[in-house]
Amino acid sequence: MPSTQIVAPVVALVAWTLVIMFWMFITRFPAMTRKRIFLKGMVGGRGHQLDGIVEDHVQWKSHNYNHLMEQPTLFYAICLALALIGGGDGRPELVLAWAYVAFRILHSLIQATVNVVLWRFLAFLAGSLCLVGLTLLAGLRLLGADG
Repeated sequence: MPSTQIVAPVVALVAWTLVIMFWMFITRFPAMTRKRIFLKGMVGGRGHQLDGIVEDHVQWKSHNYNHLMEQPTLFYAICLALALIGGGDGRPELVLAWAYVAFRILHSLIQATVNVVLWRFLAFLAGSLCLVGLTLLAGLRLLGADG
C-alpha cells in the first residue's frame, strides 16, 4: 500500500517553487520595464539573456527558480518511489525529506537575497546529503534490508 506522509514535503517544495516563481515575476517585469525591455514583439530569447542587463539581485530569483527545476526533480522521484514501495511513512525518511525541503528553502532565501556563494553551497551540500540518505533508505527498502 502506498505511503502518503512522504508526499507532504513534495507538495511543500512544489509550493515553495511557485513562491519563487511569483517572486521572480514581480521583480523581473518592473526591472525589464526600467530597462525598456518589453515582451511585445519579442521572439525567442531566454531569461538568462537578461544577465548583465537587469540588476543582478533581480536575476538571482530567476537563477534560483532554475535551480529548483534541477536537483529537486531527483527529490520528487525518490519521495514518490518511497511512497510507492511503502517506505514513505518511516521516521528517518520523513526527517530527511523535510530537512531537504528546509535546506532548499534556505538555499533559495540565500540566493534570492544576499547570494553569498559559500552559504548557498553549504545549504546545497546539506540538502544533497539528505537526498543521498533518502536514496540509500529507498535502496535498502528495495533490498529488504530495512528492518
